[in-house]
Order: sequence, then structure tokens, then C-alpha cells
Amino acid sequence: MTSLYLTALNSGSNGNCYYIGNDEEAVLIDAGLSCRETEKRMYRLGLAMKKVKAIFISHEHSDHIKGLEVLSRKHQLPVHISSGTLHHAGLKLDPGLVHPLTAGMPVHIGTLVVNAFLKHHDAADPHSFTVEDEHTCVGIFTDIGKVCENVSTHFKRCHAAFLEANYDEVLLENGRYPYYLKKRIRDGRGHLSNKQALDLFLSCRPAHMSHLFLSHLSADNNNPDLVRDLFHQQATTTHIVVASRHEETPVYSVSGAKTLYPATPMPMGQLALF
Repeated sequence: MTSLYLTALNSGSNGNCYYIGNDEEAVLIDAGLSCRETEKRMYRLGLAMKKVKAIFISHEHSDHIKGLEVLSRKHQLPVHISSGTLHHAGLKLDPGLVHPLTAGMPVHIGTLVVNAFLKHHDAADPHSFTVEDEHTCVGIFTDIGKVCENVSTHFKRCHAAFLEANYDEVLLENGRYPYYLKKRIRDGRGHLSNKQALDLFLSCRPAHMSHLFLSHLSADNNNPDLVRDLFHQQATTTHIVVASRHEETPVYSVSGAKTLYPATPMPMGQLALF
């Protein structure tokens, strides 16, 4: 049985980019790092850019698209993006590389299938994604104002997931942000709190979920140790990883049959096949 390989190249308001692939092909979800930084981080992990066959864009905020133009043009990568997102993004993309993205319409990239679905966020036409093969499903659930039926339904299918845990409610309330920004973050179209993310995890986690990547942590209103400890208390058989806003995570190998989770990045020689 084949595996899916995944990493968060970066996760946070300073840039978001997630890699999911198999031995033959891969996709990037969002391109919020510069092209050079994306290449650098993939090289450190032993991930080959030639395996990347497409980029999928969740919404138009700069921390999800700022590296997209150069990355797509340099590597001639197709960009799957909704018409609403494209209209509001102000991007200069090669028209021949733009592919329309529609919720509920699966996109086949080799043996990978990417599904997009609508979510609550303060953007023009925001989507979340699952990436899967015949046996294994990986979800990318970030920039979500509240949990809806779309999110909970797809979360229940995942063997691994990137799940937003943006803020601790007490840290946000007592922090330096002005009232209007605090309101925007927690008004149902902003971001998920640690508690909201944990509630989703506890109520919808499937028995086969081996990995949870806590993602898009706020630099000001959260703490990696705090949220890691919160989830570890409830994790049981699910391995908890906190995705960094400063560096890439190790590459994890996830399979519907069994899952490998290195504590440190695999040696370059092993990863060169990815």
C-alpha cells in the first residue's frame, strides 16, 4: 500500500504552504512563502520540486498567495483557484496555468484526488481541502471562523489533518490587539481558537486518525507549548505535531494501513525519492 508524504513548509500569518504527495506526484496547498524560501525548505527536506504537479489556493489573503506568481511561472505549475479568489487576489498569472476551482468538483492529479469545499472565513470565496489516494485522506483545515458541517464531515474521513488552532481565548482577550481586531478574529469568519479546535478533534476524530498538525498559531495570542499540552492530554493514539511559523516540519509518511512518524527529519537519502 502506498503512503502519502506531508509537511507544513510554514504555517502562520507570515506565510502558509503545505505539501502532500506520494512517490510520483505532489501538490502544494497555498503558496504563502517566497519561491526561493519554498525551494530552500523543500531541498532541506529532500523533496523534489519536479514531483509537484499543481498548486491549490484556499483564498486571497497575502499569507497564502505571496509566492504564487513566481513559483507558478518558474516551475510552470498549474494553479487551481476559484473565480472569486482570482478576482480579488490581484495576481498576474499565466492564463494557460490557471484552472478553475469549484467546491465539490474533485481534481485528479495523477493518483491523487483533491477535493475543495467551502468554509467560513473573511475572504471572497474561501475553501478548505482534502488530498487523498485510494487508501489515505489528508485534510487541510485552516483559516476557519467556525466549524461547519463541511469541516466536520471531511474531518471524520482523515487519517491526518492540518487543523487551525489560532488563539488561546484568554491570551487574545488580555492581549495588545485592539477591540475591532479581537472581534474580527473570533466573530465566526476569522479563526478557530484552541478550544474550538479541540472540540472538533474530540467530537469528530475518526479512530484511524494517526496525526494532527496544529496549524496557523498566532504569534501574539497563542503558545506552542500551551496548545501542544492541551491536545496531548486528549490525543490517545493520535500523534500531535505543532506546525511552526518559522520553519518546516519533518516529512511524515501516512498510510491507511500504517503510519510512520519520525521525531526528526528523515535523512536526505531516504527522502530524495519523495
